[in-house]
Amino acid sequence: MKIHTAGLLLGCAIALASVAAPPAAHAGGKEFAFGVIGHVLRTGDGETALQEAIAETDADNLAFVVANGIKSAAEPCTDALYQRRRAMLDSAKNGLVLSLSASDWTGCRNSQGKTAAVERLNRLRELFFADDFTLGGTRLPVVRESATAKFRAYAENARWEIGQVMFATINLPANNNHYRTEAGRNSEFEDRAIANRDWLHRLFLFATRKKMAAIVLFCEGDPFDEPGLLERLTPTPRRDGFTEVRKQLRDLSAKYPGKVLVIHAASGRENLPRDIAWDGRLGSLLVESGWRRITVRPGTPTLFEPNALPAERRQPAQ
Repeated sequence: MKIHTAGLLLGCAIALASVAAPPAAHAGGKEFAFGVIGHVLRTGDGETALQEAIAETDADNLAFVVANGIKSAAEPCTDALYQRRRAMLDSAKNGLVLSLSASDWTGCRNSQGKTAAVERLNRLRELFFADDFTLGGTRLPVVRESATAKFRAYAENARWEIGQVMFATINLPANNNHYRTEAGRNSEFEDRAIANRDWLHRLFLFATRKKMAAIVLFCEGDPFDEPGLLERLTPTPRRDGFTEVRKQLRDLSAKYPGKVLVIHAASGRENLPRDIAWDGRLGSLLVESGWRRITVRPGTPTLFEPNALPAERRQPAQ
């Protein structure tokens, strides 16, 4: 199923013709914008919300769009639904990158009622991340973690560049990073944690060597959502599934000379600001519903400027 970059370079001219390079206005030190669709598929009418968000991003001048999740937890984990949502994402005019959500796979069960999370995650990888390009009409090239032999399964982790900014997805589901409390080895969580640790290390190493101005990470879960004091003091506090990745992000960001922005789609933290919350050069932005347009302005102190939601721009203030 996997098509590697080397193979693509040897591909036919027809395949290469479908690949669109980023517009010249998006390169170098030029200003550009990208879109992020929150996890709109949380309710029964989520499909309509996703269609509307895609239509609105199609109408905007965006370098690419990232969509969080392809189904709600209440919807079935069937191939038919996965394929219908794949066709919907592929209908986008912009290059579209999928960032997986917990509801896409972690709660899936088979006909015997047993967990089918890993099997469904692998099926999503086959359907949505089969080659080294984005979905949508403008197929931008990406580099996947699956290009590394040791982590061949983790095709959902991808990176791409525009100008001096590196963008990347990382699979961090919002349900405590899918840490399971059952007895025995928590194999899916532990194996993915190893892959994610290596992925982050490589991202920061690559961005440092290329002297990138910033790294932008997309995920569903909020890695900075730490258990509160009362929860930590309970007799049996929950195991925080984001502990390791949170520490790694802070350690890597402290050594990285550029900015690091984490854009996520779900958080347990209360009263998060609508704009980017910066802690030194490390920033966090929640895009929970609808979609946000983020403008990149090279050479400015903040670099990133999130715009108001389209619905808010259309409606007068109350």
